[in-house]
Amino acid sequence: MSERADVRFDWERETRIGLCEAIWGEHKTAEQIAAILQQSAERQQRALVTRVTEAKATTVQALLRQQQLETPLQWHEHAHGLSYGVLPEARPELGEVMVLGGGTSDRTVASEAQLALRFHGVTAELMLDVGVAGLHRLLGQLPRIKPCRVLIACAGMEGALPTVLAGLVPQPVIGVPVAVGYGVSAGGRTALEGMLASCAPGLTVVNIDNGYGAAMAALRILQIQSVRTT
Repeated sequence: MSERADVRFDWERETRIGLCEAIWGEHKTAEQIAAILQQSAERQQRALVTRVTEAKATTVQALLRQQQLETPLQWHEHAHGLSYGVLPEARPELGEVMVLGGGTSDRTVASEAQLALRFHGVTAELMLDVGVAGLHRLLGQLPRIKPCRVLIACAGMEGALPTVLAGLVPQPVIGVPVAVGYGVSAGGRTALEGMLASCAPGLTVVNIDNGYGAAMAALRILQIQSVRTT
């Protein structure tokens, strides 16, 4: 398995801005992913791969074994992601992030955000099925939510969860529209536009299904908070 000339990984990104580059796995072949992970092993760097099916993950593992590379490679079922290397210990100075999902259908996107945060040493908990269709479910969890430094709210349909959260708590809230819903939900477009048109001041919104992007936005906030408190 030779290194591909069309793969130019940003090895210095973590040193430069504190965020590791993620490998987009959905449109890469197993061979391309394995080639990057082999380079990660040579550089003794961990790596995160997003949007990977179990079948593709199994093929990547087999390709790396052919190179006699002992791989601490883990496929994360709910997040549809691969992590290479040991996940770092939690960094208590960064605090905790809560990743919320309106329903269990938001789990894959929410789990992607959770995995990306844990990959960077951020304590992140998942809280699902707190959508606004049963607002009491969310209100009952406010005591658990309030100590968290940043909230990531994933929601499909009309995407109301981030707006409600941003009106209830003072922390930064990052909305993630999810491609879940009937008819005019339009593959997450309605949720996206609803979040962008939110009347809750200061709500941050990322693109449809972009759990990784929401996690990196949260990490930037946490890193600045950590610098200011030390």
